[in-house]
This record gives sequence, C-alpha cells and structure tokens, in this order.
Amino acid sequence: MDDLDQRLIAKLRHDARAPVADLAKALGVSRGTVTNRMARLQRDGVITGYTLRLRLRPDATPDEIRAWTSLAVEGNQHRVIRALLGEPGVAALHDTNGRWDLLVELRVGSLAELSATLERIRGIEGVSASETSVHLRTLRG
Repeated sequence: MDDLDQRLIAKLRHDARAPVADLAKALGVSRGTVTNRMARLQRDGVITGYTLRLRLRPDATPDEIRAWTSLAVEGNQHRVIRALLGEPGVAALHDTNGRWDLLVELRVGSLAELSATLERIRGIEGVSASETSVHLRTLRG
C-alpha cells in the first residue's frame, strides 16, 4: 500500500459511506482512481467490509463493554493488523513496545460478544499470545 491507499483508508474510516466523487476531490485524484483503488483493496483483503460506526461520549453508552487486549505476534504483523482492522469489535489498534506487540481496544455490547470477539482474534494466524483486561470504571481526579 502506498500513501494514496493510506489516505483513502483514513477517509473511509472517517466516513465509509462517502461518495466516490467526494473522496476523489478530497484526495486530489480522479473518481476512476478511487474506484480502482477501493476495488483493489477489497480484492486484496485489506478492506473486508463497510459499516456505519457512531462516535459517542464514553458515558453515553454505560452498558457497553470496553476491554483492552495485548497481543504477541509471530511472523507477518501486517497480516494480523489487516485482520484486526476488519474486526467489528475493534475500536482502536495501537503498535506498542515491550512484551506485547499490539494493544487492541475493544468495544462490544455484551460479554457473549466480547467472548466471540476474543475467540476470533485469538484465531488470527500469527497471534501467539494474548492478555485481556476489562474496563470496570473510569476514575477522574
């Protein structure tokens, strides 16, 4: 992936339903270029689907379950990252140093959904170990 692919993905993360014409204008390229890039990213498995995601205040969804999963990765980290970015429960993904290679922020609607999400993440080829912490409450000073 080159810089244009990265910028296109960033635009799509902000609004996956943005019209191709708007994306093309924002990126300074033709609509055909955007269409071809999106088709290639889908074909290569980088884009695995489109979804609508709302951003809400953290306290606006008190029943939402939040967790952080630390992952150790063996082999191709880029493949693991691509798979994680396609996972619906993944709210954010962070590259880290130290014992863990990646830190995954999860947001799901139930413990059953958290369990299923963790099972899928642990099944990604290249994930060799994980540790998950569930968010209980936020302390403010």
